[in-house]
Amino acid sequence: MSLSVQPAIPRAREARLDALREEAKRTGTVAERGIAIDGAPTPREPAVGYYGLPMVKPPVWTWQIGLYFFAGGAAGMSSVLALAGLLTGQPISFVTTALTVSTAGAIVSPMLLIADLGRPRRFLHMLRVFKWRSPMSVGAWTLVAFSTCAALALIVAAGASGLGAIGLPERPLHMALFVLVPAAALSGVVLATYTGVLLGATAIPAWSAHHRLLPVHFGIVGLGSAAAIMELLGYRLAPLNAIGLAAAAVETGIGAFIELGRKGPTARALREGRPGLLLRVSGVLTGPLSFLLRLAALIPFAAASFAIGAVISRYGWIWAGRASALDPGETIASQR
Repeated sequence: MSLSVQPAIPRAREARLDALREEAKRTGTVAERGIAIDGAPTPREPAVGYYGLPMVKPPVWTWQIGLYFFAGGAAGMSSVLALAGLLTGQPISFVTTALTVSTAGAIVSPMLLIADLGRPRRFLHMLRVFKWRSPMSVGAWTLVAFSTCAALALIVAAGASGLGAIGLPERPLHMALFVLVPAAALSGVVLATYTGVLLGATAIPAWSAHHRLLPVHFGIVGLGSAAAIMELLGYRLAPLNAIGLAAAAVETGIGAFIELGRKGPTARALREGRPGLLLRVSGVLTGPLSFLLRLAALIPFAAASFAIGAVISRYGWIWAGRASALDPGETIASQR
């Protein structure tokens, strides 16, 4: 024979329960919240989701992925600057430097990605098939294509520069550049933006809620970072400054949109805690601060501000994804 033990209820709480019952009989509803009973099997606070546990798996990326996002974006958009310099008649040294930045990023990016994967063969396994509907598969193949085109373009550009220095004809190499540089620029744009598509295609609320914004945001940050790196390397050109101004203006608008336009549980991870702080700091560095420094003709400081903010921004979005995935309230709110 089993006996059920009822939790003890103090007289004050019992009186409060009687009052709530009377209110329910009289009005049909209870306006105020009930009381918690010591020892009762129900939780004191209503659980969200499955007993308050996360409903989606948070990202398990290591610190290398934040740098990979930055390096890939800057490298990809540097090839766009190389193409712009080639089409507008900039000196071959400008094109060569831009391609050097692209190739350096193309070398560093796979190293960072493989370091996160843990084993080099895991990266090779990603290349066994091509799935055009998978952002990760498209990104892996784009990285290979971009690295190949950027490296070949750099070799040809260096050869053209060497031949021009000693007075030999360089027309064949220039014709090759007009094939390789556009290919590097096209694959570079995909490389700089696919990471935003990758984040937006997940079930993590903070990312999926911005699936249209993230590719544009990542692409603009990559372009501004590429221009900033070229300026820090000594190229103080009016077109680069114009690109920097445009990127800073767009980033200012994006920061204002995220700060003011998103409310409710799905925006919690972007505005609170460490992710919120990082995204605010990065938004100031890449947006209004960089813009004002350029207006004041402080180009090196503006370029450094944008580049530092771009790195911080990548980690801000990654940590926002982790915080969002661990919050079941955001997951439930994103499905409504």
